Amino acid sequence: MVGLGTLVNSGAILAGAGAGLLLRRGLPEKWQESIMQGVALCIIVIGVQMAFKSENIMVVIFSIVLGAIVGEGIDIDTKLQRFGDWIGSKLIGGHDAGAAKVIGEGFVAASLIYCVGAMAIIGSLQDGLKGDTTILFAKSTLDGIIAIILTANLGIGVALSAVSVLLYQGTLTLLAGVLEPVLTTSILNEVTATGGMLIMAIGVNMLKVVQIRISNLLPAVLWAGIIVAVSGLL
Repeated sequence: MVGLGTLVNSGAILAGAGAGLLLRRGLPEKWQESIMQGVALCIIVIGVQMAFKSENIMVVIFSIVLGAIVGEGIDIDTKLQRFGDWIGSKLIGGHDAGAAKVIGEGFVAASLIYCVGAMAIIGSLQDGLKGDTTILFAKSTLDGIIAIILTANLGIGVALSAVSVLLYQGTLTLLAGVLEPVLTTSILNEVTATGGMLIMAIGVNMLKVVQIRISNLLPAVLWAGIIVAVSGLL
């Protein structure tokens, strides 16, 4: 069944988020703070590992700069915050800006971690082209575990990322035949590296060192692919 890998992946995230909510309720606040700091450091390391995939760091730098220009121009952060506010009001039955912000942060952070990376892209392509769900099933296991940890620290917003995974990987799976020739190894490496920089920013935000408007940097991932594709034609 084409698309089974993505369905299982989304289900694993929801299951992990449910377990994370139970864990969140049972942990003292001091423990939650220490665990979140530990998770933040792990997320930064994951981002660094992804960033090292780059074959040309200048591509990543230009992608981040161009992505910031586009993202700030569109003001993605504000729009996602409004979306989080709307979702938050639906989930908690009222208009609570603080709760909505937490939900939005969990949604964006988890969506980035789950969607930016080679496993999501290659796994979806293999599912669409060959019906091979091996990579996505392995990713589902990892994502489910991450969902437990993230939800215990960031709350219910993490569960909403299951929708992001469903739409993103589902689209890649359906368009696999068209995308396979376009998504070269070089493009995948630079997209992964640029995404790694954004994932590092998630860890930094979780440590509360400085608050980076990660949402406004999201176009950088698309720019990475465009820059590699265009430069390959020159």
